[in-house]
Amino acid sequence: MTTLVICVDRSGAIGRATNVPMPVAGWEAVRSLITDAGLDDPEDASVNCLLESLRVARDLRDEREESVVAVVSAESDTAVGADRSIAAQLDDLVERYDPRAAIVVVDSAQDERVLPVVESRIPVDSVDRVVVRQARDIESTYYLLKQFLADEQLRSTVLVPIGVALLLLPVLFYRFSAGEAIAGVAGLLGAALLYKGLAIDRLVAGLPERVREALYAGQVSVVTYVVAGGLALVGGFFGFLAASELGPGSPRLVEAVEFTYAAVPWFAVAGVTAAVGRLLDELIRDEGIRTPYLNLPFVIAAVALVVRGFAGYFLAQEAIHEPLSMYGMTMTPVQQLAAFIVGGIVVSLVGVKVASDVGTETLEDVIDAERDAEGQRE
Repeated sequence: MTTLVICVDRSGAIGRATNVPMPVAGWEAVRSLITDAGLDDPEDASVNCLLESLRVARDLRDEREESVVAVVSAESDTAVGADRSIAAQLDDLVERYDPRAAIVVVDSAQDERVLPVVESRIPVDSVDRVVVRQARDIESTYYLLKQFLADEQLRSTVLVPIGVALLLLPVLFYRFSAGEAIAGVAGLLGAALLYKGLAIDRLVAGLPERVREALYAGQVSVVTYVVAGGLALVGGFFGFLAASELGPGSPRLVEAVEFTYAAVPWFAVAGVTAAVGRLLDELIRDEGIRTPYLNLPFVIAAVALVVRGFAGYFLAQEAIHEPLSMYGMTMTPVQQLAAFIVGGIVVSLVGVKVASDVGTETLEDVIDAERDAEGQRE
């Protein structure tokens, strides 16, 4: 019976380079495919994988064993679609040649992930991974660097932040100490890497388009977002004033807690204002009110109560603020903290109750929507 020598290309590079329908089987057909793929991109490792497939088939022929060399290449950009297209091509080969076993030739770890798909249809006798030998000398390093510099995306991601840091380093050394200068440059490089690594640049690039669409659509949330931004600035201003009134000798931690205590109410109002804007947009569209939008204002208010309660507790312990008084009774710092925590829990429970009674979306719907969004991103 026939042994099938299969060259696996999970990335789909061979199919895109040659525009040949897959699978391709037969000695002459694969030889022609090597020529087309090599002329398209001589540096592609897939060409070596194809040549290795021919070599393995030739060795089997020399040993007087009947063999057929074949190539399968993915026809989809997604991982699931690529594996399914390869599975369909394998089924075609099995139907045509009825092989007793297969020898799989790959050139990367990504291609090896298709092995379970192959083994589910044909017994695999061997896996041959092609490793291309590279010259380890100065010339190879030069060409590698040349390819790196030719990639515009890599240049903008790596070289631009390093260049800016090197330009700023002499200025920082002149104005500050060596430790402060190095710390500043390290922080700049770290911010640049996070900006690119977390895809913040994509969010910033798409922000004008989203704002323009929101303005043309007449969404109420545009106005509430502006109001929320103003309230947040006011909260930051009052927090800074409250922290500056403590005096120059106050510890930094106490100043930070005082800032939080004074600014949190304004930040909470800003968050609730933005959340109400999204809620009004949902009501205007008349598509039903989703549960997360109903619950968000209550969550913001509950978190603000808890944070302010802890900040007030620490300030009361330091005798910076007087304990709260209710109905002529003065509360201790612990009682004050407990009251704020209970208030936050009550507000959160009220939000859950309102969301479950008024919302048109169940918990299962929210989970299914998140799974669908994650699947689309993948």
